Amino acid sequence: MFNRIAVFVYGVACYAVSLATFIYMAGFLGNFRIPASIDSSRQSPLALALLINFALIAVFAIQHSVMSRPWFKSAWTRIVPQPAERSTYLFFSCAAMLLLIWKWQPMGGVLWNVQSYAGRITLNILYAAGWVVVLAATFLIDHFDLFGLRQIWLNLVGTTYTSLKFRTPGMYRHVRHPLYLGWLLVFWSAPLMTSAHLFFAMVTSAYIFVAIQFEERDLVRAHREYAEYREHVPMIIPIGGSRHRVAADLAANGD
Repeated sequence: MFNRIAVFVYGVACYAVSLATFIYMAGFLGNFRIPASIDSSRQSPLALALLINFALIAVFAIQHSVMSRPWFKSAWTRIVPQPAERSTYLFFSCAAMLLLIWKWQPMGGVLWNVQSYAGRITLNILYAAGWVVVLAATFLIDHFDLFGLRQIWLNLVGTTYTSLKFRTPGMYRHVRHPLYLGWLLVFWSAPLMTSAHLFFAMVTSAYIFVAIQFEERDLVRAHREYAEYREHVPMIIPIGGSRHRVAADLAANGD
């Protein structure tokens, strides 16, 4: 029982760290109430800043992608208890993101700085909407499972964990990856776009589209319905109309 309580406390702590990281990241990318943001004045030589920033994004991308692959989880759970696997993944993701924020090198150079009140309000609304879409997408597919809380709770009460079934609720009927759509809105909705911000947005956007290929390969293997779902529902941009919604409904009803 002590081990189950320890895993539960550990998982809750990891979740708390993730919430704090998301809040700080929102300030970092949006220039809100933090000591240094992504758009701060340059302090290092440009070439060095580019090298460091690319390395920081690469650390996050490698950690985020490798640790989420089934083969890694299978090996990793020989060391980490199965119920704590998702919480540990979350902890390392937060560590990589906090490292990026801590060591990020501002690069100066303003590409655009929207001065009009209407323009700034519009971009800030899109920025906030991106965060809302990210959060909403996690709840649609089960926020508590995604962040490891369901796993540690079931372990605490002595219930066997069962994987979630494939479903296409809400936004998932219109795009396959609303979570990534939200992140793209966050990255690009900037009233002030500096060289560092543009570099971050470009590299992380490229990473998203690469990561989708690996993620969808795993989803096709895990859920027989996903191949058909992928054929009918767009990846990121919500276009297509009722044909996509009907196809997604059929995929959902096939569980």
